Amino acid sequence: MAVQDAAWYHPTVVFDQPYWVHDFSRPQPEGWNAPTPFSVGRYDEARPNMYTTELFGGVRFHHVGLDLGAPAGTAVHAFGPGTVHAITVNDEDGSYGPTLITQHHLMLPDRVGQPPSGAPQTFWVLYGHLAWSSIEPWKVGDAFDAGDVLARLGDEHENGGWPPHVHVQLSWTPPSTVTCPVWSLPKTEMPRLRPTPTLG
Repeated sequence: MAVQDAAWYHPTVVFDQPYWVHDFSRPQPEGWNAPTPFSVGRYDEARPNMYTTELFGGVRFHHVGLDLGAPAGTAVHAFGPGTVHAITVNDEDGSYGPTLITQHHLMLPDRVGQPPSGAPQTFWVLYGHLAWSSIEPWKVGDAFDAGDVLARLGDEHENGGWPPHVHVQLSWTPPSTVTCPVWSLPKTEMPRLRPTPTLG
Protein backbone atom coordinates (compact mmCIF):
# COMPACT_ATOMS: atom_id res chain seq x y z
CA MET A 1 0.00 0.00 0.00
CA ALA A 2 1.07 3.61 -0.51
CA VAL A 3 0.18 7.08 0.69
CA GLN A 4 -0.66 9.81 -1.81
CA ASP A 5 2.16 12.27 -2.53
CA ALA A 6 1.76 15.99 -3.08
CA ALA A 7 1.42 16.94 -6.76
CA TRP A 8 1.56 19.99 -8.99
CA TYR A 9 -2.06 19.39 -9.97
CA HIS A 10 -5.20 18.82 -7.95
CA PRO A 11 -5.79 15.09 -7.28
CA THR A 12 -8.37 13.58 -9.61
CA VAL A 13 -9.69 11.49 -6.73
CA VAL A 14 -8.74 12.50 -3.20
CA PHE A 15 -7.30 9.49 -1.37
CA ASP A 16 -7.41 10.46 2.30
CA GLN A 17 -6.05 7.11 3.49
CA PRO A 18 -3.67 4.43 2.16
CA TYR A 19 -4.59 2.83 -1.16
CA TRP A 20 -4.01 -0.54 -2.83
CA VAL A 21 -2.18 -0.87 -6.16
CA HIS A 22 -3.68 -3.70 -8.23
CA ASP A 23 -1.78 -6.08 -10.46
CA PHE A 24 -4.30 -7.07 -13.13
CA SER A 25 -1.66 -8.74 -15.31
CA ARG A 26 -2.45 -11.91 -13.34
CA PRO A 27 -5.83 -13.50 -12.53
CA GLN A 28 -7.41 -12.23 -9.32
CA PRO A 29 -8.52 -14.84 -6.75
CA GLU A 30 -12.25 -15.47 -6.82
CA GLY A 31 -14.05 -13.24 -4.31
CA TRP A 32 -10.93 -11.26 -3.41
CA ASN A 33 -11.34 -7.56 -2.60
CA ALA A 34 -8.74 -4.87 -2.01
CA PRO A 35 -8.10 -4.28 1.72
CA THR A 36 -8.80 -0.54 1.45
CA PRO A 37 -11.68 1.45 -0.13
CA PHE A 38 -9.19 3.27 -2.40
CA SER A 39 -7.15 1.60 -5.13
CA VAL A 40 -5.12 2.19 -8.29
CA GLY A 41 -5.16 0.17 -11.50
CA ARG A 42 -1.94 0.63 -13.41
CA TYR A 43 -1.26 2.39 -16.70
CA ASP A 44 0.37 0.48 -19.58
CA GLU A 45 -0.61 -2.93 -18.24
CA ALA A 46 -1.47 -6.10 -20.15
CA ARG A 47 -4.65 -7.58 -18.66
CA PRO A 48 -5.24 -10.81 -20.58
CA ASN A 49 -7.86 -12.21 -18.19
CA MET A 50 -9.99 -9.13 -17.59
CA TYR A 51 -11.72 -7.98 -20.78
CA THR A 52 -14.04 -10.84 -21.61
CA THR A 53 -17.16 -9.12 -22.99
CA GLU A 54 -18.04 -9.00 -26.69
CA LEU A 55 -16.87 -5.38 -26.85
CA PHE A 56 -13.22 -6.44 -26.73
CA GLY A 57 -13.45 -9.15 -29.36
CA GLY A 58 -11.08 -11.43 -27.52
CA VAL A 59 -8.04 -9.46 -28.70
CA ARG A 60 -7.97 -6.15 -26.81
CA PHE A 61 -6.41 -6.36 -23.38
CA HIS A 62 -3.78 -3.61 -23.01
CA HIS A 63 -4.80 -0.94 -20.50
CA VAL A 64 -3.65 2.55 -21.48
CA GLY A 65 -5.45 4.54 -18.82
CA LEU A 66 -5.14 4.88 -15.07
CA ASP A 67 -7.88 3.45 -12.82
CA LEU A 68 -8.65 5.21 -9.54
CA GLY A 69 -10.96 3.13 -7.35
CA ALA A 70 -13.16 4.48 -4.56
CA PRO A 71 -16.72 4.08 -3.27
CA ALA A 72 -19.56 4.93 -5.67
CA GLY A 73 -20.42 8.61 -5.42
CA THR A 74 -16.84 9.71 -4.72
CA ALA A 75 -16.00 13.03 -6.38
CA VAL A 76 -13.84 13.22 -9.51
CA HIS A 77 -11.97 16.53 -9.54
CA ALA A 78 -10.42 18.53 -12.37
CA PHE A 79 -6.63 18.30 -12.05
CA GLY A 80 -6.30 21.64 -13.85
CA PRO A 81 -8.38 24.20 -15.76
CA GLY A 82 -10.06 23.20 -18.99
CA THR A 83 -13.31 22.89 -20.92
CA VAL A 84 -15.85 20.14 -21.53
CA HIS A 85 -15.30 18.47 -24.91
CA ALA A 86 -17.97 15.72 -24.84
CA ILE A 87 -20.53 14.02 -22.58
CA THR A 88 -22.06 10.65 -23.42
CA VAL A 89 -23.00 7.17 -22.25
CA ASN A 90 -21.07 4.22 -23.68
CA ASP A 91 -23.60 1.57 -22.72
CA GLU A 92 -22.06 -1.62 -24.14
CA ASP A 93 -21.40 -4.33 -21.54
CA GLY A 94 -17.87 -3.74 -20.24
CA SER A 95 -17.55 -0.25 -21.72
CA TYR A 96 -17.11 3.12 -19.99
CA GLY A 97 -20.75 3.80 -19.11
CA PRO A 98 -21.29 7.53 -18.52
CA THR A 99 -18.25 9.31 -19.93
CA LEU A 100 -16.85 12.83 -19.83
CA ILE A 101 -14.04 14.13 -22.07
CA THR A 102 -12.26 17.39 -21.27
CA GLN A 103 -9.81 19.55 -23.22
CA HIS A 104 -6.79 21.32 -21.70
CA HIS A 105 -4.08 23.73 -22.84
CA LEU A 106 -1.45 23.67 -20.11
CA MET A 107 2.26 23.62 -19.41
CA LEU A 108 3.42 20.13 -18.42
CA PRO A 109 6.43 18.87 -16.46
CA ASP A 110 9.42 17.42 -18.28
CA ARG A 111 9.51 14.52 -15.84
CA VAL A 112 7.66 13.21 -12.81
CA GLY A 113 8.05 15.45 -9.76
CA GLN A 114 9.20 18.49 -11.73
CA PRO A 115 7.16 21.72 -11.99
CA PRO A 116 5.32 22.51 -15.22
CA SER A 117 7.52 24.30 -17.75
CA GLY A 118 7.81 25.22 -21.42
CA ALA A 119 5.09 26.11 -23.88
CA PRO A 120 1.51 25.05 -23.11
CA GLN A 121 0.33 21.90 -24.88
CA THR A 122 -3.18 20.87 -25.87
CA PHE A 123 -4.46 17.45 -24.83
CA TRP A 124 -7.68 15.65 -23.99
CA VAL A 125 -8.71 13.56 -20.97
CA LEU A 126 -11.40 10.87 -20.89
CA TYR A 127 -13.11 10.02 -17.59
CA GLY A 128 -15.09 6.78 -17.75
CA HIS A 129 -17.37 4.72 -15.44
CA LEU A 130 -19.11 7.75 -13.96
CA ALA A 131 -22.56 8.42 -12.51
CA TRP A 132 -24.76 9.89 -15.25
CA SER A 133 -26.54 12.26 -12.87
CA SER A 134 -23.19 13.86 -12.04
CA ILE A 135 -22.23 14.71 -15.64
CA GLU A 136 -25.66 15.36 -17.16
CA PRO A 137 -25.61 19.08 -16.17
CA TRP A 138 -22.41 19.76 -18.16
CA LYS A 139 -22.59 21.27 -21.64
CA VAL A 140 -19.91 21.15 -24.32
CA GLY A 141 -17.70 24.20 -23.95
CA ASP A 142 -18.33 24.67 -20.22
CA ALA A 143 -15.19 25.84 -18.43
CA PHE A 144 -13.89 24.65 -15.07
CA ASP A 145 -10.93 25.27 -12.76
CA ALA A 146 -8.51 22.99 -10.96
CA GLY A 147 -10.24 21.27 -8.07
CA ASP A 148 -13.77 21.66 -9.41
CA VAL A 149 -15.92 18.52 -9.16
CA LEU A 150 -16.34 17.19 -12.69
CA ALA A 151 -18.26 14.03 -11.85
CA ARG A 152 -18.84 11.26 -9.35
CA LEU A 153 -18.05 7.56 -9.59
CA GLY A 154 -20.88 5.41 -10.89
CA ASP A 155 -22.04 2.12 -9.39
CA GLU A 156 -21.86 -1.15 -11.34
CA HIS A 157 -25.45 -0.93 -12.56
CA GLU A 158 -24.58 2.09 -14.74
CA ASN A 159 -20.79 2.23 -15.16
CA GLY A 160 -20.33 -0.63 -17.63
CA GLY A 161 -20.46 -3.36 -15.00
CA TRP A 162 -17.24 -2.61 -13.11
CA PRO A 163 -16.41 -2.08 -9.42
CA PRO A 164 -16.61 1.68 -8.82
CA HIS A 165 -13.62 3.54 -10.23
CA VAL A 166 -12.78 6.23 -12.75
CA HIS A 167 -10.78 5.32 -15.84
CA VAL A 168 -8.58 8.30 -16.71
CA GLN A 169 -7.11 8.27 -20.22
CA LEU A 170 -5.07 11.05 -21.85
CA SER A 171 -4.66 11.72 -25.56
CA TRP A 172 -2.52 14.10 -27.60
CA THR A 173 -5.04 13.86 -30.44
CA PRO A 174 -8.66 15.04 -30.35
CA PRO A 175 -11.05 12.10 -29.99
CA SER A 176 -12.73 11.14 -33.24
CA THR A 177 -15.52 9.54 -31.19
CA VAL A 178 -16.70 9.91 -27.61
CA THR A 179 -14.63 6.88 -26.55
CA CYS A 180 -11.21 8.37 -27.49
CA PRO A 181 -9.06 6.28 -29.85
CA VAL A 182 -9.33 2.59 -28.92
CA TRP A 183 -7.43 1.74 -25.77
CA SER A 184 -5.66 -1.25 -27.32
CA LEU A 185 -2.65 -0.06 -29.31
CA PRO A 186 0.75 -1.24 -30.51
CA LYS A 187 3.30 -0.20 -27.90
CA THR A 188 5.06 1.98 -30.48
CA GLU A 189 1.92 4.08 -30.92
CA MET A 190 1.25 4.79 -27.25
CA PRO A 191 3.72 7.68 -26.69
CA ARG A 192 2.54 9.44 -29.84
CA LEU A 193 -1.16 9.29 -29.04
CA ARG A 194 -1.17 9.32 -25.24
CA PRO A 195 0.92 11.11 -22.66
CA THR A 196 1.38 9.10 -19.47
CA PRO A 197 -1.06 9.87 -16.64
CA THR A 198 1.81 11.52 -14.74
CA LEU A 199 1.62 14.32 -17.36
CA GLY A 200 5.34 13.98 -17.95
